[in-house]
Amino acid sequence: MSLKMVFIPSQGKKPLTDSLKRPAKFGFGRPATAQEIAAWDIDVRPDGKGLPAGQGDVKKGRVLYAQKCAMCHGVDGTEKPGIKLPGNALVGDTSATSKPKTIGNYWPYATTLFDYMRRAMPYNLPGSLSNDEVYSITAYLLNANKIIKADVVLDAKNLYKVVMPAKKLFIMDDRKGGPEIK
Repeated sequence: MSLKMVFIPSQGKKPLTDSLKRPAKFGFGRPATAQEIAAWDIDVRPDGKGLPAGQGDVKKGRVLYAQKCAMCHGVDGTEKPGIKLPGNALVGDTSATSKPKTIGNYWPYATTLFDYMRRAMPYNLPGSLSNDEVYSITAYLLNANKIIKADVVLDAKNLYKVVMPAKKLFIMDDRKGGPEIK
C-alpha cells in the first residue's frame, strides 16, 4: 500500500475557491410573478384565516375518498390486522391517545386537515384537488371520525369552528424567551 500526497497551490491567504472566476448570473430562471406566488401562498390558520371559497359534504367526500385516497389510506381509512397501508390510517377511536395517531385522536384543528390535504394530497398529484373536493373529503373524514354529523356542509364559515377531540391535549406555547422546555 502506498500513500500519495496531493498539494494544491494556494493564492496567498485566499482559499483557492475564492480565486475561481464565477459568473454574476447563471442565465436561467426568472423572478416569480405575483400570480405564481399567490398560487403557492395558500396556508390556512387554525382560526380559519386563509380558507378559500367553496363547500363540501360527506356524501361527495365519500365518493372522492374512494377515488383519490383509498389506494393509500384504505377503503375506510383504517388499518386492518395483517394489512399495512402505504399511507397513514385516517380513522380511529377519537378517545384513544395511543397509536395509531389519526385525524380524530391527534389533530388539534380541522383547518390543519384541510390545509395539509389541499397542498400535499393526493400523494401522486399534490395540489390537484379543487377547493370543493378538499372541503368534501374533509367532511367525509371528520364524519368517519365521528366529529361532525353526516348532514354538515363544510365551508370557510364553519370549518374553523369544528372542535377536534385532541385539541385539549395540546398546550399553547406562549413563552416570550426563556427555557426550551415548558
